[in-house]
Formats: sequence, C-alpha cells, structure tokens
Amino acid sequence: MNITAQALTQRLQERLNPAFVEVLDESAAHAGHVGANDSGFGTHFRVRIQSDIFTGQSRVSRHRLVYDALQEYIDQGLHALAIEVIENP
Repeated sequence: MNITAQALTQRLQERLNPAFVEVLDESAAHAGHVGANDSGFGTHFRVRIQSDIFTGQSRVSRHRLVYDALQEYIDQGLHALAIEVIENP
C-alpha cells in the first residue's frame, strides 16, 4: 500500500479535527537512508498541525496523539515522522 500525504492528512482530519494541518512527504530527501524505499516517497513525512485537542497537553502527549492517529501507516512502513504542533492563537 502506498502511503501518501493525502492519506495522512485525511486520517489526521478524521481523528484530531485540526484547525490547520499540512503533511509534507520528505522521502526524496532521505534517499539511501535507512527506512527509505526505492520510490522516493511514502516513508518520511513532516506534519504541521493545530488542533484544540492539544490544549493543555504536554508536548509528548501531543505527539502521542498524532502517532496514535497514524499508527496504521506506521505499521505499513511509515519510517519517520517529524511533528510540528502549532499553538492555538
């Protein structure tokens, strides 16, 4: 199964109801790195997200919520996930 930024975005929208979410596939920049595949996509992602669900949560708890929402994709080969939580204004 191909892991795409669109699929990750949809899952995060379903699970975390973000006010803002951006998912970038950075896999091509990691070619030759452990966990990268030959296609150059689907293994390394960056998530920028803002959600009310993060209010009052520690940084670790916020990241855990994102990892839990994307666990199915991690099990399928998502190798690296950089998470940037944007604070609510």
